[in-house]
Amino acid sequence: MAADEKKTDVIDGFTIKYHANGTSRWSKGVIEDGHPVGYWEWYRVDGTLKRSGHFDAGQPVGEWTTYDQKGEIYKITDRGGPGAG
Repeated sequence: MAADEKKTDVIDGFTIKYHANGTSRWSKGVIEDGHPVGYWEWYRVDGTLKRSGHFDAGQPVGEWTTYDQKGEIYKITDRGGPGAG
């Protein structure tokens, strides 16, 4: 595995990528035809949720939420696209 590649597992259809330490989750979501689709989450090395949002055919759409280290909502960004209000 190249130094910049992340360890990846596919569990119950979800692609899970890991931080460089190989044990803590970096991201979790579904990949179809090589593109992220549906709901995805990203995590900090300590395991806390950092960001979440939706993809449509590999493009970020709708509201994306960024969380602080306590898990509280820090910022919501509207990425537009289908389902955007």
